[in-house]
Amino acid sequence: MSHETILILDLGSQYTQLIARRIREAGVFSRIARFDLTLEQVEEIAPKGIVLSGGPASVYAEHAPKIDPGILELGVPVLGICYGMQLMVEQLGGKVKPAESREFGRAHAQVDPTNPLFADVPMETTVWMSHGDRVEEVEGTFKSLARTDHAPFAAIAHETKPLFGVQFHPEVVHSLHGEQVVRNFVRHICACSGDWKMASFIDEAVATIRAQVGDTGQVVCGLSGGIDSAVVAAIVDKAIGERLTCIFVDNAVLREGEVDEVEAAFAPRFGERLRVVRAAEQFLHKLAGVTDPEEKRKKIGHVFIDVFKQAAEGIDDARFLAQGTLYPDVIESVAAFGGPTATIKSHHNVGGLPEELGFELVEPLRQLFKDEVRELARELDLPQVLIERQPFPGPGLAIRILGEVTPERLAVLRRADSIVRHEFTEAGLNARIWQAFAVLLPVRSVGVMGDQRTYEDTCVVRAVESTDGMTADWARVDYELLGKISNRIINEVRGINRVCYDISSKPPATIEWE
Repeated sequence: MSHETILILDLGSQYTQLIARRIREAGVFSRIARFDLTLEQVEEIAPKGIVLSGGPASVYAEHAPKIDPGILELGVPVLGICYGMQLMVEQLGGKVKPAESREFGRAHAQVDPTNPLFADVPMETTVWMSHGDRVEEVEGTFKSLARTDHAPFAAIAHETKPLFGVQFHPEVVHSLHGEQVVRNFVRHICACSGDWKMASFIDEAVATIRAQVGDTGQVVCGLSGGIDSAVVAAIVDKAIGERLTCIFVDNAVLREGEVDEVEAAFAPRFGERLRVVRAAEQFLHKLAGVTDPEEKRKKIGHVFIDVFKQAAEGIDDARFLAQGTLYPDVIESVAAFGGPTATIKSHHNVGGLPEELGFELVEPLRQLFKDEVRELARELDLPQVLIERQPFPGPGLAIRILGEVTPERLAVLRRADSIVRHEFTEAGLNARIWQAFAVLLPVRSVGVMGDQRTYEDTCVVRAVESTDGMTADWARVDYELLGKISNRIINEVRGINRVCYDISSKPPATIEWE
Protein backbone atom coordinates (compact mmCIF):
# COMPACT_ATOMS: atom_id res chain seq x y z
CA MET A 1 0.00 0.00 0.00
CA SER A 2 1.28 3.44 -0.91
CA HIS A 3 0.20 5.49 2.11
CA GLU A 4 2.65 7.20 4.45
CA THR A 5 3.66 4.89 7.28
CA ILE A 6 5.01 5.36 10.78
CA LEU A 7 6.81 2.19 11.87
CA ILE A 8 6.55 1.18 15.54
CA LEU A 9 9.24 -1.20 16.76
CA ASP A 10 7.70 -3.13 19.65
CA LEU A 11 10.07 -3.48 22.59
CA GLY A 12 7.50 -5.08 24.87
CA SER A 13 5.30 -2.24 26.11
CA GLN A 14 1.75 -2.94 27.20
CA TYR A 15 0.89 0.36 25.50
CA THR A 16 2.31 -0.37 22.04
CA GLN A 17 -1.15 -0.71 20.51
CA LEU A 18 -2.14 2.66 21.96
CA ILE A 19 0.81 4.27 20.19
CA ALA A 20 -0.51 2.86 16.92
CA ARG A 21 -3.98 4.22 17.69
CA ARG A 22 -2.76 7.73 18.52
CA ILE A 23 -0.79 7.89 15.28
CA ARG A 24 -3.80 6.80 13.22
CA GLU A 25 -5.95 9.34 15.02
CA ALA A 26 -3.53 11.95 13.67
CA GLY A 27 -4.44 10.78 10.15
CA VAL A 28 -1.29 8.73 9.55
CA PHE A 29 -1.09 4.98 9.01
CA SER A 30 0.94 3.11 11.64
CA ARG A 31 2.41 -0.37 11.62
CA ILE A 32 3.74 -2.42 14.56
CA ALA A 33 6.65 -4.76 13.89
CA ARG A 34 9.33 -6.75 15.70
CA PHE A 35 11.98 -4.72 17.51
CA ASP A 36 14.77 -6.68 15.81
CA LEU A 37 13.99 -5.84 12.20
CA THR A 38 17.19 -5.45 10.21
CA LEU A 39 18.16 -2.16 8.67
CA GLU A 40 17.35 -3.61 5.25
CA GLN A 41 13.85 -4.63 6.38
CA VAL A 42 13.19 -1.15 7.74
CA GLU A 43 14.42 0.44 4.53
CA GLU A 44 12.08 -1.83 2.55
CA ILE A 45 9.11 -0.51 4.59
CA ALA A 46 10.33 3.05 3.91
CA PRO A 47 8.67 4.68 6.92
CA LYS A 48 8.29 8.42 7.26
CA GLY A 49 9.13 8.03 10.94
CA ILE A 50 9.95 5.39 13.53
CA VAL A 51 8.73 4.98 17.11
CA LEU A 52 10.57 2.84 19.65
CA SER A 53 8.01 1.62 22.17
CA GLY A 54 8.47 1.24 25.89
CA GLY A 55 9.19 -2.12 27.46
CA PRO A 56 9.67 -3.93 30.76
CA ALA A 57 13.43 -4.54 30.42
CA SER A 58 16.41 -2.51 31.58
CA VAL A 59 18.82 -1.51 28.81
CA TYR A 60 21.80 -2.72 30.84
CA ALA A 61 20.29 -6.19 31.42
CA GLU A 62 22.03 -9.14 29.74
CA HIS A 63 19.23 -10.05 27.33
CA ALA A 64 17.67 -6.62 26.92
CA PRO A 65 16.12 -6.13 23.45
CA LYS A 66 18.19 -3.97 21.10
CA ILE A 67 17.56 -2.44 17.68
CA ASP A 68 19.81 -2.45 14.62
CA PRO A 69 22.09 0.58 15.30
CA GLY A 70 21.91 1.53 11.64
CA ILE A 71 18.27 2.54 12.14
CA LEU A 72 19.41 5.56 14.16
CA GLU A 73 21.65 6.61 11.25
CA LEU A 74 18.99 6.50 8.53
CA GLY A 75 18.10 10.17 8.82
CA VAL A 76 14.47 9.14 9.43
CA PRO A 77 12.91 10.83 12.50
CA VAL A 78 12.83 8.52 15.53
CA LEU A 79 10.82 8.93 18.73
CA GLY A 80 11.84 6.75 21.66
CA ILE A 81 9.23 6.26 24.39
CA CYS A 82 10.35 5.26 27.93
CA TYR A 83 12.53 2.17 27.34
CA GLY A 84 12.78 3.20 23.68
CA MET A 85 14.31 6.52 24.72
CA GLN A 86 16.73 4.84 27.12
CA LEU A 87 17.76 2.34 24.45
CA MET A 88 18.44 5.12 21.95
CA VAL A 89 20.61 6.98 24.47
CA GLU A 90 22.48 3.82 25.51
CA GLN A 91 23.19 2.77 21.92
CA LEU A 92 24.56 6.25 21.17
CA GLY A 93 26.99 6.27 24.11
CA GLY A 94 24.91 7.76 26.92
CA LYS A 95 24.28 6.19 30.32
CA VAL A 96 21.13 4.79 31.85
CA LYS A 97 21.02 3.84 35.53
CA PRO A 98 18.46 2.74 38.11
CA ALA A 99 16.63 5.80 39.39
CA GLU A 100 16.93 6.69 43.07
CA SER A 101 13.19 7.35 43.08
CA ARG A 102 11.14 5.32 40.63
CA GLU A 103 8.23 7.10 38.96
CA PHE A 104 4.93 5.32 38.40
CA GLY A 105 1.78 7.30 37.66
CA ARG A 106 1.16 11.00 37.12
CA ALA A 107 4.06 13.42 37.30
CA HIS A 108 4.38 17.16 36.88
CA ALA A 109 6.61 18.10 33.93
CA GLN A 110 8.13 21.30 32.62
CA VAL A 111 8.62 21.21 28.85
CA ASP A 112 10.28 23.36 26.21
CA PRO A 113 7.39 24.63 24.06
CA THR A 114 9.80 26.11 21.50
CA ASN A 115 10.76 22.64 20.30
CA PRO A 116 8.43 21.26 17.58
CA LEU A 117 7.83 18.10 19.65
CA PHE A 118 6.03 20.25 22.24
CA ALA A 119 4.32 22.74 19.94
CA ASP A 120 0.95 23.83 21.41
CA VAL A 121 1.77 22.06 24.69
CA PRO A 122 1.73 24.19 27.89
CA MET A 123 5.08 24.79 29.55
CA GLU A 124 3.79 22.93 32.59
CA THR A 125 1.78 19.77 32.06
CA THR A 126 0.91 16.39 33.59
CA VAL A 127 2.49 13.25 32.16
CA TRP A 128 2.22 9.52 32.92
CA MET A 129 5.42 7.85 34.08
CA SER A 130 6.16 4.14 34.36
CA HIS A 131 9.87 3.51 34.84
CA GLY A 132 12.52 2.43 37.32
CA ASP A 133 15.53 3.58 35.27
CA ARG A 134 16.44 7.01 34.03
CA VAL A 135 18.88 8.69 31.65
CA GLU A 136 21.88 10.03 33.61
CA GLU A 137 24.32 11.16 30.93
CA VAL A 138 23.85 12.05 27.27
CA GLU A 139 27.52 12.61 26.32
CA GLY A 140 26.77 15.98 24.74
CA THR A 141 24.74 14.38 21.94
CA PHE A 142 21.28 15.16 23.34
CA LYS A 143 19.70 18.16 25.00
CA SER A 144 16.90 18.10 27.54
CA LEU A 145 13.43 19.17 26.40
CA ALA A 146 11.56 18.41 29.63
CA ARG A 147 12.13 17.54 33.25
CA THR A 148 10.22 16.24 36.27
CA ASP A 149 11.24 16.22 39.93
CA HIS A 150 12.95 12.85 39.47
CA ALA A 151 13.91 12.88 35.78
CA PRO A 152 16.15 15.69 34.51
CA PHE A 153 15.88 14.19 31.02
CA ALA A 154 12.12 13.58 30.85
CA ALA A 155 12.35 14.40 27.11
CA ILE A 156 15.35 14.83 24.85
CA ALA A 157 16.35 15.81 21.32
CA HIS A 158 19.58 14.98 19.50
CA GLU A 159 21.79 17.97 18.75
CA THR A 160 22.21 17.18 15.03
CA LYS A 161 19.96 14.22 14.12
CA PRO A 162 16.13 13.91 14.02
CA LEU A 163 16.13 11.75 17.15
CA PHE A 164 13.73 12.46 20.02
CA GLY A 165 12.83 10.73 23.24
CA VAL A 166 10.28 11.02 26.03
CA GLN A 167 10.56 9.23 29.36
CA PHE A 168 6.79 9.46 29.85
CA HIS A 169 4.00 7.75 27.89
CA PRO A 170 2.29 10.26 25.58
CA GLU A 171 0.00 7.55 24.18
CA VAL A 172 -2.05 7.12 27.39
CA VAL A 173 -4.90 9.46 28.28
CA HIS A 174 -3.31 10.27 31.65
CA SER A 175 -0.65 12.34 29.84
CA LEU A 176 -2.83 15.40 29.40
CA HIS A 177 -1.23 16.66 26.18
CA GLY A 178 0.25 13.36 25.04
CA GLU A 179 -1.97 13.17 21.98
CA GLN A 180 -0.59 16.53 20.85
CA VAL A 181 2.99 15.29 21.36
CA VAL A 182 2.32 12.27 19.13
CA ARG A 183 0.61 14.48 16.56
CA ASN A 184 3.55 16.91 16.59
CA PHE A 185 5.98 14.08 15.92
CA VAL A 186 4.12 12.54 12.97
CA ARG A 187 2.74 15.73 11.40
CA HIS A 188 5.52 18.29 12.04
CA ILE A 189 8.74 16.37 12.61
CA CYS A 190 7.99 13.51 10.18
CA ALA A 191 6.15 15.88 7.80
CA CYS A 192 3.28 13.45 7.20
CA SER A 193 0.28 14.87 5.36
CA GLY A 194 -2.26 13.28 7.69
CA ASP A 195 -4.59 12.27 4.86
CA TRP A 196 -5.02 8.57 5.71
CA LYS A 197 -8.76 7.82 5.62
CA MET A 198 -11.00 4.78 5.43
CA ALA A 199 -12.30 5.65 1.96
CA SER A 200 -8.79 5.46 0.50
CA PHE A 201 -8.22 2.24 2.45
CA ILE A 202 -11.15 0.57 0.65
CA ASP A 203 -9.71 1.38 -2.79
CA GLU A 204 -6.29 0.09 -1.75
CA ALA A 205 -7.78 -3.10 -0.24
CA VAL A 206 -9.83 -3.81 -3.37
CA ALA A 207 -6.78 -3.34 -5.58
CA THR A 208 -4.69 -5.58 -3.33
CA ILE A 209 -7.31 -8.36 -3.35
CA ARG A 210 -7.65 -8.24 -7.13
CA ALA A 211 -3.88 -8.46 -7.53
CA GLN A 212 -3.66 -11.38 -5.07
CA VAL A 213 -6.61 -13.39 -6.38
CA GLY A 214 -6.15 -12.73 -10.09
CA ASP A 215 -8.80 -12.93 -12.82
CA THR A 216 -10.07 -16.44 -12.12
CA GLY A 217 -9.44 -17.23 -8.45
CA GLN A 218 -12.38 -18.13 -6.22
CA VAL A 219 -12.51 -16.84 -2.62
CA VAL A 220 -14.24 -18.49 0.32
CA CYS A 221 -15.18 -16.24 3.25
CA GLY A 222 -15.79 -17.54 6.74
CA LEU A 223 -18.85 -15.53 7.72
CA SER A 224 -19.62 -15.24 11.44
CA GLY A 225 -22.39 -12.68 11.45
CA GLY A 226 -20.21 -10.11 13.18
CA ILE A 227 -19.02 -6.86 11.71
CA ASP A 228 -15.47 -8.05 10.93
CA SER A 229 -16.41 -10.87 8.57
CA ALA A 230 -19.28 -8.79 7.14
CA VAL A 231 -16.87 -6.01 6.16
CA VAL A 232 -14.43 -8.55 4.72
CA ALA A 233 -17.22 -10.10 2.65
CA ALA A 234 -18.31 -6.66 1.40
CA ILE A 235 -14.77 -5.66 0.38
CA VAL A 236 -14.05 -8.98 -1.34
CA ASP A 237 -17.46 -8.82 -3.06
CA LYS A 238 -16.57 -5.33 -4.28
CA ALA A 239 -13.27 -6.66 -5.59
CA ILE A 240 -14.30 -9.91 -7.34
CA GLY A 241 -18.11 -10.16 -7.16
CA GLU A 242 -19.54 -13.56 -8.10
CA ARG A 243 -16.26 -15.33 -7.40
CA LEU A 244 -16.90 -15.03 -3.64
CA THR A 245 -18.72 -17.72 -1.63
CA CYS A 246 -19.58 -17.18 2.05
CA ILE A 247 -19.81 -20.05 4.53
CA PHE A 248 -21.49 -19.67 7.92
CA VAL A 249 -21.02 -22.48 10.44
CA ASP A 250 -23.35 -23.09 13.37
CA ASN A 251 -20.75 -24.17 15.93
CA ALA A 252 -23.21 -24.71 18.81
CA VAL A 253 -21.79 -21.81 20.86
CA LEU A 254 -23.59 -18.88 19.22
CA ARG A 255 -25.95 -16.44 20.90
CA GLU A 256 -29.71 -16.92 21.06
CA GLY A 257 -31.31 -16.69 17.61
CA GLU A 258 -28.00 -15.89 15.92
CA VAL A 259 -28.10 -18.56 13.23
CA ASP A 260 -31.47 -17.38 11.94
CA GLU A 261 -30.43 -13.72 12.18
CA VAL A 262 -27.29 -14.26 10.13
CA GLU A 263 -29.13 -16.21 7.45
CA ALA A 264 -31.82 -13.52 7.21
CA ALA A 265 -29.22 -10.72 7.01
CA PHE A 266 -26.92 -12.22 4.37
CA ALA A 267 -29.08 -14.47 2.19
CA PRO A 268 -30.65 -11.52 0.29
CA ARG A 269 -27.20 -10.15 -0.52
CA PHE A 270 -25.38 -13.34 -1.48
CA GLY A 271 -28.18 -15.73 -2.44
CA GLU A 272 -26.77 -19.14 -3.35
CA ARG A 273 -23.29 -17.83 -2.57
CA LEU A 274 -24.16 -18.17 1.16
CA ARG A 275 -23.82 -21.67 2.57
CA VAL A 276 -25.16 -22.25 6.10
CA VAL A 277 -23.78 -25.36 7.79
CA ARG A 278 -25.53 -26.59 10.93
CA ALA A 279 -22.88 -28.59 12.77
CA ALA A 280 -23.75 -28.05 16.45
CA GLU A 281 -23.61 -31.73 17.36
CA GLN A 282 -20.09 -32.17 15.99
CA PHE A 283 -18.76 -29.29 18.07
CA LEU A 284 -20.53 -30.34 21.27
CA HIS A 285 -19.19 -33.88 20.91
CA LYS A 286 -15.60 -32.58 20.82
CA LEU A 287 -16.19 -30.17 23.73
CA ALA A 288 -17.57 -32.85 26.03
CA GLY A 289 -15.50 -33.02 29.22
CA VAL A 290 -13.18 -30.15 28.20
CA THR A 291 -12.67 -27.44 30.85
CA ASP A 292 -9.37 -25.75 29.93
CA PRO A 293 -10.04 -22.52 27.96
CA GLU A 294 -7.14 -22.94 25.53
CA GLU A 295 -8.19 -26.53 24.88
CA LYS A 296 -11.73 -25.32 24.15
CA ARG A 297 -10.38 -22.88 21.58
CA LYS A 298 -8.27 -25.57 19.93
CA LYS A 299 -11.11 -28.12 19.83
CA ILE A 300 -13.45 -25.58 18.26
CA GLY A 301 -10.76 -24.61 15.76
CA HIS A 302 -10.07 -28.19 14.73
CA VAL A 303 -13.74 -29.06 14.22
CA PHE A 304 -14.24 -25.80 12.34
CA ILE A 305 -11.47 -26.74 9.94
CA ASP A 306 -13.10 -30.09 9.18
CA VAL A 307 -16.59 -28.62 8.77
CA PHE A 308 -15.43 -25.65 6.75
CA LYS A 309 -13.29 -27.76 4.46
CA GLN A 310 -16.19 -30.07 3.71
CA ALA A 311 -18.50 -27.11 3.05
CA ALA A 312 -15.98 -25.59 0.65
CA GLU A 313 -15.74 -28.72 -1.47
CA GLY A 314 -17.16 -28.29 -4.93
CA ILE A 315 -16.17 -24.63 -5.28
CA ASP A 316 -14.01 -24.65 -8.39
CA ASP A 317 -10.56 -23.08 -8.06
CA ALA A 318 -11.26 -22.05 -4.46
CA ARG A 319 -7.70 -21.31 -3.42
CA PHE A 320 -8.28 -18.31 -1.17
CA LEU A 321 -9.77 -17.89 2.30
CA ALA A 322 -10.98 -14.44 3.36
CA GLN A 323 -11.29 -13.86 7.09
CA GLY A 324 -11.71 -10.94 9.47
CA THR A 325 -8.40 -11.01 11.31
CA LEU A 326 -7.89 -7.67 13.07
CA TYR A 327 -4.78 -6.04 14.47
CA PRO A 328 -5.62 -6.92 18.11
CA ASP A 329 -6.00 -10.59 17.05
CA VAL A 330 -2.52 -10.56 15.56
CA ILE A 331 -0.95 -8.69 18.47
CA GLU A 332 -2.49 -10.87 21.20
CA SER A 333 -1.78 -14.20 19.53
CA VAL A 334 0.99 -16.67 20.08
CA ALA A 335 2.72 -15.87 16.82
CA ALA A 336 2.04 -12.13 16.97
CA PHE A 337 5.39 -10.59 16.06
CA GLY A 338 7.75 -12.74 18.06
CA GLY A 339 8.59 -9.72 20.21
CA PRO A 340 9.25 -9.50 23.95
CA THR A 341 5.60 -9.04 24.90
CA ALA A 342 3.76 -11.88 26.61
CA THR A 343 1.17 -14.07 24.86
CA ILE A 344 -2.31 -13.27 26.16
CA LYS A 345 -4.39 -15.90 24.35
CA SER A 346 -4.55 -17.67 21.03
CA HIS A 347 -7.02 -16.59 18.38
CA HIS A 348 -8.82 -19.10 16.22
CA ASN A 349 -8.34 -17.03 13.06
CA VAL A 350 -4.61 -16.36 13.37
CA GLY A 351 -1.97 -18.80 12.23
CA GLY A 352 -2.26 -22.40 11.08
CA LEU A 353 -5.72 -22.24 9.56
CA PRO A 354 -4.81 -21.61 5.89
CA GLU A 355 -2.14 -24.31 5.93
CA GLU A 356 -4.55 -26.93 7.26
CA LEU A 357 -7.31 -25.89 4.88
CA GLY A 358 -5.01 -25.61 1.89
CA PHE A 359 -6.02 -21.98 1.27
CA GLU A 360 -4.04 -18.80 0.79
CA LEU A 361 -5.21 -16.12 3.22
CA VAL A 362 -6.95 -12.92 2.20
CA GLU A 363 -6.99 -10.61 5.25
CA PRO A 364 -7.88 -7.05 4.24
CA LEU A 365 -8.48 -5.93 7.85
CA ARG A 366 -5.28 -7.30 9.35
CA GLN A 367 -3.89 -3.82 10.06
CA LEU A 368 -7.10 -2.30 11.47
CA PHE A 369 -8.62 -1.87 14.92
CA LYS A 370 -12.27 -2.62 15.67
CA ASP A 371 -13.52 0.97 15.64
CA GLU A 372 -11.75 1.49 12.30
CA VAL A 373 -13.66 -1.50 10.95
CA ARG A 374 -16.91 0.13 12.07
CA GLU A 375 -15.90 3.27 10.18
CA LEU A 376 -15.14 1.12 7.18
CA ALA A 377 -18.59 -0.50 7.46
CA ARG A 378 -20.19 2.96 7.26
CA GLU A 379 -18.13 3.78 4.16
CA LEU A 380 -19.41 0.51 2.63
CA ASP A 381 -23.05 1.35 3.56
CA LEU A 382 -23.56 -1.85 5.53
CA PRO A 383 -26.78 -2.14 7.57
CA GLN A 384 -26.73 -0.18 10.84
CA VAL A 385 -27.66 -3.31 12.78
CA LEU A 386 -24.34 -4.85 11.75
CA ILE A 387 -22.34 -1.70 12.45
CA GLU A 388 -23.70 -1.48 15.99
CA ARG A 389 -23.41 -5.19 16.74
CA GLN A 390 -21.22 -5.95 19.73
CA PRO A 391 -17.99 -7.92 19.23
CA PHE A 392 -18.38 -11.65 19.77
CA PRO A 393 -15.42 -14.02 20.20
CA GLY A 394 -14.78 -16.80 17.70
CA PRO A 395 -15.08 -19.54 20.36
CA GLY A 396 -18.40 -17.91 21.31
CA LEU A 397 -20.20 -18.90 24.48
CA ALA A 398 -17.66 -21.68 25.10
CA ILE A 399 -15.32 -19.14 26.73
CA ARG A 400 -18.17 -17.51 28.63
CA ILE A 401 -19.01 -20.84 30.25
CA LEU A 402 -16.28 -21.57 32.77
CA GLY A 403 -15.89 -25.30 33.03
CA GLU A 404 -17.46 -27.89 30.76
CA VAL A 405 -19.66 -26.80 27.86
CA THR A 406 -22.88 -28.83 27.70
CA PRO A 407 -26.18 -28.31 25.87
CA GLU A 408 -27.87 -27.67 29.22
CA ARG A 409 -25.36 -25.03 30.34
CA LEU A 410 -25.46 -23.41 26.90
CA ALA A 411 -29.23 -23.10 27.13
CA VAL A 412 -28.93 -21.44 30.56
CA LEU A 413 -26.29 -18.97 29.41
CA ARG A 414 -28.06 -18.13 26.14
CA ARG A 415 -31.17 -17.09 28.01
CA ALA A 416 -29.26 -15.05 30.61
CA ASP A 417 -27.15 -13.40 27.91
CA SER A 418 -30.25 -12.51 25.92
CA ILE A 419 -31.71 -10.75 28.97
CA VAL A 420 -28.50 -8.76 29.54
CA ARG A 421 -28.27 -7.58 25.93
CA HIS A 422 -31.99 -6.76 25.77
CA GLU A 423 -31.94 -4.64 28.91
CA PHE A 424 -28.84 -2.70 27.86
CA THR A 425 -30.51 -2.01 24.52
CA GLU A 426 -33.75 -0.90 26.18
CA ALA A 427 -31.75 1.42 28.42
CA GLY A 428 -30.27 3.11 25.33
CA LEU A 429 -26.69 2.18 26.23
CA ASN A 430 -25.57 0.41 23.06
CA ALA A 431 -23.74 3.46 21.70
CA ARG A 432 -21.80 3.79 24.95
CA ILE A 433 -21.09 0.14 25.77
CA TRP A 434 -18.44 -1.85 23.91
CA GLN A 435 -19.77 -5.19 25.12
CA ALA A 436 -22.42 -6.35 27.59
CA PHE A 437 -22.92 -10.05 28.18
CA ALA A 438 -23.38 -12.83 30.72
CA VAL A 439 -20.85 -15.35 32.01
CA LEU A 440 -21.78 -18.67 33.63
CA LEU A 441 -19.54 -19.80 36.49
CA PRO A 442 -19.02 -23.36 37.77
CA VAL A 443 -19.85 -22.00 41.21
CA ARG A 444 -23.02 -23.06 43.00
CA SER A 445 -24.47 -21.35 46.03
CA VAL A 446 -27.44 -21.66 48.33
CA GLY A 447 -30.52 -19.57 47.66
CA VAL A 448 -34.18 -19.51 48.59
CA MET A 449 -37.07 -19.33 46.13
CA GLY A 450 -40.71 -19.82 47.08
CA ASP A 451 -39.75 -20.73 50.63
CA GLN A 452 -37.62 -23.55 49.28
CA ARG A 453 -33.86 -24.00 49.34
CA THR A 454 -32.02 -23.84 46.01
CA TYR A 455 -28.46 -24.76 45.14
CA GLU A 456 -27.75 -23.35 41.68
CA ASP A 457 -25.18 -21.66 39.47
CA THR A 458 -23.77 -18.13 39.58
CA CYS A 459 -24.04 -15.70 36.67
CA VAL A 460 -21.74 -12.72 36.17
CA VAL A 461 -22.81 -9.69 34.14
CA ARG A 462 -19.90 -8.08 32.26
CA ALA A 463 -20.21 -4.64 30.62
CA VAL A 464 -17.25 -2.57 29.45
CA GLU A 465 -16.53 0.69 27.68
CA SER A 466 -13.75 0.76 25.09
CA THR A 467 -12.66 2.26 21.80
CA ASP A 468 -10.87 -0.67 20.22
CA GLY A 469 -10.92 -3.54 22.72
CA MET A 470 -7.21 -3.24 23.49
CA THR A 471 -8.00 -1.50 26.78
CA ALA A 472 -11.37 -1.34 28.49
CA ASP A 473 -12.99 -0.03 31.65
CA TRP A 474 -15.96 -1.54 33.43
CA ALA A 475 -19.14 0.36 32.71
CA ARG A 476 -20.63 2.48 35.50
CA VAL A 477 -24.30 1.82 34.92
CA ASP A 478 -27.40 2.61 36.96
CA TYR A 479 -28.08 0.35 39.92
CA GLU A 480 -31.71 0.13 38.89
CA LEU A 481 -30.67 -1.41 35.57
CA LEU A 482 -28.42 -3.93 37.28
CA GLY A 483 -31.21 -4.76 39.72
CA LYS A 484 -33.67 -5.32 36.89
CA ILE A 485 -31.23 -7.59 35.04
CA SER A 486 -30.55 -9.60 38.19
CA ASN A 487 -34.24 -10.02 38.98
CA ARG A 488 -35.06 -11.12 35.44
CA ILE A 489 -32.22 -13.65 35.25
CA ILE A 490 -33.01 -15.21 38.63
CA ASN A 491 -36.76 -15.31 37.97
CA GLU A 492 -36.69 -16.34 34.31
CA VAL A 493 -33.62 -18.57 33.95
CA ARG A 494 -33.93 -21.88 35.73
CA GLY A 495 -30.51 -22.91 37.07
CA ILE A 496 -29.23 -19.50 38.25
CA ASN A 497 -29.91 -18.11 41.71
CA ARG A 498 -27.15 -15.51 42.08
CA VAL A 499 -26.01 -12.63 39.82
CA CYS A 500 -22.79 -10.60 40.21
CA TYR A 501 -21.37 -7.59 38.32
CA ASP A 502 -17.77 -7.61 37.09
CA ILE A 503 -15.92 -4.38 37.97
CA SER A 504 -12.51 -5.33 36.50
CA SER A 505 -10.78 -3.24 33.85
CA LYS A 506 -8.50 -4.36 31.00
CA PRO A 507 -5.66 -4.50 31.91
CA PRO A 508 -5.14 -6.25 34.28
CA ALA A 509 -8.18 -8.40 33.42
CA THR A 510 -9.31 -9.26 29.89
CA ILE A 511 -12.77 -8.47 28.55
CA GLU A 512 -13.67 -12.12 28.13
CA TRP A 513 -13.29 -14.41 31.13
CA GLU A 514 -11.37 -17.08 29.21
